[in-house]
Amino acid sequence: MDLINKIINFVFPPLALYGLFVFYPTYQRLKSLVSICRNLFFSENVAGKVVIITGAASGIGEAMAYEYGRKGAYLALVDISGEPLFQVAALAELYGSPQVIPLVADVSKLQECQWLIQTTLLHFGILDHLVTNAGVAPLYLFEDMDDLSMAAPALDINFWGSVYCTFFAFPYLKKSRGRIVVIASGCGYIAAPRLSFYCASKAAVIAFYETLRIEFGSEIGVTIVAPGVIDSELSRGKFMTKEGELRVDQELRDVQISVLPVESADRCAKEIMRSVCRGDRYLLEPAWIGCLILWKVFCSEVLDSVGRWLVMAGPALPRTEAPSKKILNVANALRALFSSRHP
Repeated sequence: MDLINKIINFVFPPLALYGLFVFYPTYQRLKSLVSICRNLFFSENVAGKVVIITGAASGIGEAMAYEYGRKGAYLALVDISGEPLFQVAALAELYGSPQVIPLVADVSKLQECQWLIQTTLLHFGILDHLVTNAGVAPLYLFEDMDDLSMAAPALDINFWGSVYCTFFAFPYLKKSRGRIVVIASGCGYIAAPRLSFYCASKAAVIAFYETLRIEFGSEIGVTIVAPGVIDSELSRGKFMTKEGELRVDQELRDVQISVLPVESADRCAKEIMRSVCRGDRYLLEPAWIGCLILWKVFCSEVLDSVGRWLVMAGPALPRTEAPSKKILNVANALRALFSSRHP
C-alpha cells in the first residue's frame, strides 16, 4: 500500500492540475448558464410553503423571516428570547405571511428541538424549508480559559442546535423534497484570533451539511451560507464570555471588527433568498469573502500573520493597543473631521 501511495503522490498532482485547468473554465461557464436559467425559468416560488427559522428574533434570522413573509410563506419562528420573537412574528404577518407561529425554544436542548418540529408539523401539516440560523459567538483567548466546560454552550447552540433540528425535520423535508438553509459563517473557512470555538463550530457545521448533501442527493436541497460581518447583536458587541455568559463588550467589538464593512441584515437576507430560490449549493455574502478563502488556500501564512498582527496587542499590553483599534480610532477621527467641514 505504501508503494501505491508513492505512485499516486507522483502521478496524481500533475494530472489533477492539468484536469483542473482544462475542466474548470468550461465548468464555470456551464455553472453560470445554469444559474441564469434557474433565475429566469426555474426559481423556486416559496409562496404557501412552510418554513422554520431558528434564531429568528434578531439579525439574519429576523431579516429572513421578513423576506419569507413578503413572499407569502407560512412561518414557524424560533428563538429563546420571547418578547422580541413575538414582535418579529407580528411584523412578518404584516409583510405578507399568511400565518406565523412564534415558538420559544432553546435549540441546544434535544427535546425542545423535537417539540418545535412536531409543533410545526401539527399546526401546518408539512415542512418545506428549515433555516438553521441560531448562533452565538464566544470571544476570548483560549489561554485565558479557566473552565473548558464553559465552551460547551456555544458548541451546543451553533453546531448541535442545527443538527438536532435537522434530525427531527429531515423525514418531513424528504416528503416535500424541501431544502435546508444553513447559516454558517465566513469564520468556518477563515480563522480569527479569540474566535477559536466559534470558528470550530462553524467549520463543523459546514462539513456536516456538506456530508448530508451527498447523503441526501436530490431528495433534500442544502444551501450553505457563509456570511461576513452582518449587522446583528454579534456585530454590535454581544459575545459569549469565557464564563459562558452573553455580554455586550463594545471595546472588544471595536478591536475585533474594527473598520470591517458591516452589511445590513436586510441586504444579506435578500441575497440568501435569491440563492435559496435558485437552489444554490453555497453562498458567500458579501462575495469578497471568496478572495480571503483563496488567500487561505494559497497563502495561509500571510493571512494568519496579518490576522494576528491586526487584533492581538503586544505582550503585557491592553487589548485596546491592538492595531485594529488604532486603525478604527483614526478612521473615526477622519470621519468626524470631514463631518465638521461638510455639515
